[in-house]
Amino acid sequence: MTLADELKARGLIELSSAPPEVILAAPRTAYLGIDPTSDSMQVGNLAVVLLMKRLGEASHKLVFLVGGATGAIGDPKERGERTLLDEKVVAANTRALKAQLKKILGNTSFKMVDNADWLTSVKLLPFLRDVGKHFTVNDLIKREIIKKRLDTPDESISYTEFTYALLQGFDYLTLHEKYGVDLQIGGSDQWTNILSGVDLVRKRLGKQVYALGMPLVTDAAGKKFGKSEGNAIWLDAKKTSPFRFYQFWINLPDEGIENYLKVYTLLPLTDISALMELHRRNPGERQAQETLARLVTEIVHGPAATAQAAATSDALFGNTPFSELSREALAVALAEAPSVVLTKKNVADGSPLAEALVKGGLTSSRSDARRLIEGKGITLSGQTIENPDQKIFPGDLSSGYALVRKGKQGVLVLVLK
Repeated sequence: MTLADELKARGLIELSSAPPEVILAAPRTAYLGIDPTSDSMQVGNLAVVLLMKRLGEASHKLVFLVGGATGAIGDPKERGERTLLDEKVVAANTRALKAQLKKILGNTSFKMVDNADWLTSVKLLPFLRDVGKHFTVNDLIKREIIKKRLDTPDESISYTEFTYALLQGFDYLTLHEKYGVDLQIGGSDQWTNILSGVDLVRKRLGKQVYALGMPLVTDAAGKKFGKSEGNAIWLDAKKTSPFRFYQFWINLPDEGIENYLKVYTLLPLTDISALMELHRRNPGERQAQETLARLVTEIVHGPAATAQAAATSDALFGNTPFSELSREALAVALAEAPSVVLTKKNVADGSPLAEALVKGGLTSSRSDARRLIEGKGITLSGQTIENPDQKIFPGDLSSGYALVRKGKQGVLVLVLK
């Protein structure tokens, strides 16, 4: 299977400026632009970064362009103008993104550049003459987002946003001249901006360069992964902890799981097919989700954090007793799960379980807790509780901790101090 065939089989190519087989038949220098409007990428960005990693492992050269200059402007969005960031914020975000990329790409060789290095020194008149002349207003106003904004009286578009396509096109031209870049990778929502660069290189230099557009990855509700949709899962551990990151993947529904494996893991397609066959035979074991969660978390956070996240998940929602957790995994569990602290004095004569359920937020009231217990909806250390007057005694917390579960997902850690 050729690289083009594999990328198509994985569903990674939606648009291309020429047949993918032609584009990828020769060694390319590919670039991906990253917008530094945040100090972290999210899982939507990760999909296209991993596409770049695949190209790098197939011996194509990689260039990552951090938009230190264009990030201060922002590409047009469907509603409202983006908040303009000052130079200090953009610079700080750029540094954070560079570090994140290095971690994800590992041993894959790549070059990183910042378009602030050339765009901040561009002079207006030469830019208008050498670049602006090759863009027509007639073409720009036909672009979907710009057209929507122009057709909506309350969503007028500023000249700042209107010029974004020219700047992105100029980036491709500059990268081609400085580094020999001849392939741009991006999301399909950026396709018209990406083609701006292809057209500009052809018009200015008479050379052919290429572009590939990747389909947007969406969640179960059909929303694209991204901060603008309010459903961002961040790659920065401070924004989304490794445990929460792992939980995101392991809790994905069956629908679409095969696609996520193809996009977000480096597993061979034959291995994915075999895994999905096992999953279909016994979906309750959720082998596909566990494999996806483990592999993606390892890419972003490394093996150690992944092992802790997996162990913590199994202790909270699976079969691993708290007493078997490592000190590190136990610390993760206590940081991530709601907990209630009970003193030795509290439990000496028995502390009401219903009271702990309310205090820990698993139920709204003691009467609610009693009804839930009577309905066999609560377990304590794996044992179903049926007595609504159940009390917690020192023996229930022999290791210093006990786990209360409400159904499959509600958890509460009891901590003895």
